[in-house]
Amino acid sequence: MEQSIAGKTNPEVTFLHKWKSIMPDLKAHLIFWPLAFLGLAFDLWSKRAVFNWLEDHEAYSIIDGFLQLIKAQNNGAAWGIFSGKSILLVSVASIALIAIIVVFLFSGRQPKIIHAAMGFFAAGVSGNLYDRFFNDGLVRDFIDVYYHDIHWPTFNVADSLLSIGVGLLIISTFFTGKPAQKHDQPQK
Repeated sequence: MEQSIAGKTNPEVTFLHKWKSIMPDLKAHLIFWPLAFLGLAFDLWSKRAVFNWLEDHEAYSIIDGFLQLIKAQNNGAAWGIFSGKSILLVSVASIALIAIIVVFLFSGRQPKIIHAAMGFFAAGVSGNLYDRFFNDGLVRDFIDVYYHDIHWPTFNVADSLLSIGVGLLIISTFFTGKPAQKHDQPQK
C-alpha cells in the first residue's frame, strides 16, 4: 500500500498506514463513547434519584432478605480502603481515566469486547470521580446486598460498571488468547 517514488517509499504514506493501524476504527468509537457517556449518565441519574427519594436512615426493600436501597456515603475506595484520602483517590481516578482514554485511542484493532470493557471502565471511574469532586470527596452508594445480618459493602451503578468491565476483560481472555504453540513432532 506504500507509494514509492523512484524505488523509495513515501514516508508520509508509511506514517499514515502505521497511524491507522494503532487507532481504533469507527465501530470501536461507536462502542466506547456511548457506553462511557450513557453509563456515566445512568450512574449520576440513579444516585440523584435515590438520594432525593430516600430519607436518611431509610431503606427500601427490593428483594426481602437480599437487596435493598439505602443512602450511604463512602470517603474511601472499595470496602472503605484509603478512607479520608480524597486527594489521593481523586488523583488516582483522574490518572486512571486519562489512561483508559489513551489506551482506547491507541487500541488499534482490538476485539470489540475490549473496547466495551474500556467504555464501562471510563463510565465507572467518571461517575465516582464526579462524586469526589462535587460531593465533598464522598461517593454516594445505595445498593445494599445482604443475607440476614451479613451485608456486602454498599455500592452504586459506577461500581457495577467497573465490575462489568472487569468481567468483560476476563471473558475476552477466552476469545483472544493465543493458541498453544505447536511442538515439532519427533522424527522416527
